[in-house]
Amino acid sequence: MNKKDIKILLVDDEPDILEIISYNLSSEGYQVFTAKNGVEGIKKAKKEKPHLIVLDVMMPEMDGIEACEAIRKVPELKQTIITFLTARGEDYSQVAGFDAGADDYITKPIKPKLLVSKVKALLRRLKTEEAIGNVTVGDLVINREEYKVVKDGEELILPRKEFELLSLLASKPGKVFKREDILDSVWGNEVVVGGRTIDVHIRKLREKIGDDCFKTVKGVGYKFVD
Repeated sequence: MNKKDIKILLVDDEPDILEIISYNLSSEGYQVFTAKNGVEGIKKAKKEKPHLIVLDVMMPEMDGIEACEAIRKVPELKQTIITFLTARGEDYSQVAGFDAGADDYITKPIKPKLLVSKVKALLRRLKTEEAIGNVTVGDLVINREEYKVVKDGEELILPRKEFELLSLLASKPGKVFKREDILDSVWGNEVVVGGRTIDVHIRKLREKIGDDCFKTVKGVGYKFVD
């Protein structure tokens, strides 16, 4: 996907921040749209269907957490990457943000060049998703466009991170994915998560997909067994 085809929505109630971020991302060749609060952000998201939304947490009318929850309920925006802008020390909002469906966090204040770099890292996930496409392994079908998993003819409902983890491992059955690569692909290298995060998600997938579908390679990572 070319940069000129990638849409980014910026939602922040501070005009100066919108102007600076918008200028820097537009200079990189991206299509950039802006909104000044959560309510306006939801309307713009539905209209433009952006690939990435950079969402401030603290805003009037509707904060970023509420806006994120609303956006995640829109079927056409399920695959949209959402990253929050948060002031240093707002750890409580990070937890709430991930629960609401956020993919990542950017801590402000942040230098424009560093922000552009982080945005590029987030957008690399689009390439990963496009390359994976729909995956069929035995009686398991993973539909990335509709975020659906069907096993033995029965549709399973998986939270976003479980879905992405399953999609990654099942994209190459038999390949051992290192823990650091899993964290980078599913959670992003800017997100600080505990080492047990992958283990917990694997355990949940084993309960839903089947224990024999996942093999632990001690000290390395995990692989999907066909």
